[in-house]
Amino acid sequence: MKIKQIFTALALTLCILSAAVVFTLNFRPLYYMDIQHFSLPENTGYSEEEIRKNYDALIDYNSVFYRGELEFPTLAMSEEGRIHFVEVKRIFVFIQAVLLPLSFIGSILGIFSLKKQKPAYLKLTSVLTLALPAVLGALIALNWDRFFVLFHKLFFNNDYWIFDAETDPVILLLPDGFFMHCALMILALVVISSAVCLLIHHKLNRRSSSDVH
Repeated sequence: MKIKQIFTALALTLCILSAAVVFTLNFRPLYYMDIQHFSLPENTGYSEEEIRKNYDALIDYNSVFYRGELEFPTLAMSEEGRIHFVEVKRIFVFIQAVLLPLSFIGSILGIFSLKKQKPAYLKLTSVLTLALPAVLGALIALNWDRFFVLFHKLFFNNDYWIFDAETDPVILLLPDGFFMHCALMILALVVISSAVCLLIHHKLNRRSSSDVH
């Protein structure tokens, strides 16, 4: 396999992973469903409308297009909490900022390779995109709580992510189970994308073989 095919596969893989994260981040219905699933109004004392407004403010803030500081409509926030959300936004902005360039590069290289009847990069993309779900899926299945803590220790160099509900009541609206659902959704999207790449690869190979014969 040529270097160009490998580079194309890597670009497309990173694009798929980034797209899965960005899509899940902005897929608000997942959280809206979890409001009822985790009985948040009953457990927190906030109305469903109030919960949605505060969650929407958080998601809007994490957009690459948002300018300004995070302000919750009805929730207090400590300075440590504000710092943590700034750090979270940096991660999401990075992912969103690289998504479009990677999508463009991956698409151009992919189209060029397909025109040259060289779909091998699709098979490599399928393998690479399955590697992450395999590892993360195993960690989540073994111990979600430990994985959750390990994830935060890996991406943050402080303990500001350990919120006190008295000073940062937003933590009451973000149960661990919701983050697990986000992780599972990301994994599902990546697996589906991997399967699509593999399916297209098989179809193109079959077409090439029939054209030869």
